[in-house]
Amino acid sequence: MTAAETRPEAEAKQGASPFVAPAYAVREVPFDAPYSWLAVGWRDMWRVPRVSLAYGAIFAVAGFLLAVGLRQVGLQSLILVLAAGFILVGPMIAAGLYETSRRLEKSEPVSLASTLRAGFFGGGQLAYMGLLLMLIYLAWVEIALLLFMLFLGPGPAPPLEAFVPYLLLTRPGLGLLIVGTAVGVALAATVFAVSAVAVPLMMIERVDVVTAALTSVRACRENPKAMTLWAALIAGAMLFGFVTLFFGLVITFPLIGHATWHAFRDLVERGDGS
Repeated sequence: MTAAETRPEAEAKQGASPFVAPAYAVREVPFDAPYSWLAVGWRDMWRVPRVSLAYGAIFAVAGFLLAVGLRQVGLQSLILVLAAGFILVGPMIAAGLYETSRRLEKSEPVSLASTLRAGFFGGGQLAYMGLLLMLIYLAWVEIALLLFMLFLGPGPAPPLEAFVPYLLLTRPGLGLLIVGTAVGVALAATVFAVSAVAVPLMMIERVDVVTAALTSVRACRENPKAMTLWAALIAGAMLFGFVTLFFGLVITFPLIGHATWHAFRDLVERGDGS
């Protein structure tokens, strides 16, 4: 092997896997670190507002159109299921925002097209993570439909305007609310643990899904207070977006996306010490 050969070229000649699986070091961060992530995420958002708010608008419009579609076919009670499911696939949808913050950090040019290509069409292991999150989302929808049948019976669900009172004031509704919330929280916590820093890591390192997910779980395990606060802030931001009929997501979605990049930079120490 000559000195001029790069490591990837040498591995390719030896028939090695194109992905490496190093053990990334995880840093400990203070409990209030998520507030600083939000602060720098807010700064990033307003450095390139057209790009950032475009992502927020795309996410908000997609949610609004899905909600309208469910209402048109008489499944408006599933809008709450849809809202919860958005949190499950959000880490992957925000990939373009991670790329935006990375480019800002490196003083590279930023455009919507370039970040879309790097984020949504990155291919490789990112595609596997996207598939994993989508499968979890579909599982959540199936579980929700099963719970509806168990607690509400095979008939049509109450209309949306009567659904919330039904959940709070009837025994079957309370049962559905308690069990559904428990299942949703468990799935959301699982997705958060395996994806909190996994997607940004896979975007900049040649690393497989399992290694990225295990690194993310270690980051959560070694910083339980900070990551619990971070999960609560994400949930609160998304809830605000939904209760404002998706309009709030134009701001909250890109804010969380940019902040997630800085959470990754604080939590994971890469091979070059950065």
